[in-house]
Amino acid sequence: MAERLAASAATLRASAAATPFARRAAPANRAFFSPSLARARVGLRAAPSSLPQKARAVRCAAVAMASDAAQVKAAREDIRELLRTTHSHPILVRLGWHDAGTYDKNIEEWPQRGGANGSLRFDVELKHGANAGLINALKLIQPIKDKYPSITYADLFQLASATAIEEAGGPKIPMKYGRVDVTGPEQCPPEGKLPDAGPSSPADHLREVFYRMGLNDKEIVALSGAHTLGRSRPERSGWGKPETKYTVCSYLLYKNGPGAPGGQSWTVEWLRFDNSYFKDIKEKRDQDLLVLPTDAALFEDPKFKVISDDQLYDVGIL
Repeated sequence: MAERLAASAATLRASAAATPFARRAAPANRAFFSPSLARARVGLRAAPSSLPQKARAVRCAAVAMASDAAQVKAAREDIRELLRTTHSHPILVRLGWHDAGTYDKNIEEWPQRGGANGSLRFDVELKHGANAGLINALKLIQPIKDKYPSITYADLFQLASATAIEEAGGPKIPMKYGRVDVTGPEQCPPEGKLPDAGPSSPADHLREVFYRMGLNDKEIVALSGAHTLGRSRPERSGWGKPETKYTVCSYLLYKNGPGAPGGQSWTVEWLRFDNSYFKDIKEKRDQDLLVLPTDAALFEDPKFKVISDDQLYDVGIL
């Protein structure tokens, strides 16, 4: 399940190729559950053979713009060093996911269909409510982009996300690169494409949002497991406590601490990529751990619950 968790967490982010020539070959996200999940992210990409002639021409141009392989390899090492010095694993995973999570399988045209296309670098999208605080992730990653200009933002965001999962104890996610950047803020997706934390019908809302991306219930649960990393800050999302015993300054110093103190985490060790999210959400024993309505839905909805229980007891992680 470590692989599943990683692939799922990386799914929309890492393997979600949003370019006109995006292929199903991005198994990165699916690793969270199993190899089949890795391939599920396919929904985030359109099969090249089905593209109209004009789109195929765009695809050819996009191929010419693909990220330089040598620079991708070097950038990965710089990202690893960034993670070692800043402990920024959670926000880099969130950066990749939020860039990819606007994908709409029902829209054929690129870039209108959204997805991992680097649009999150523009202020208009950074100011979307769901992206509060991600300007900090962009500031972390921008020096690496400046150093390796032949890597697209779209690829760099997904590279950072996948590397963060691996460095946090998750599996090495098989990645493919060649995503094309949108060119201007006018190509950013409209607000409201990402999941809401507290909808009136959490399970229905999750299905509405993720089915739009071509994902199924198993993949929804897997992606939700990415909350095993990170914290929620009320000043950004409106959810969570300002501080808990797991995010207070003294605790972070004791643990050779990550980043600034504050916020509320879903798990005790919120820089470790494992299945503790599923255990902690189900047990709800610690009031200092966050449970959003959409988290609780994974064990309240009958279909989600069967899958969540499988993730909880999977011997691959325990």
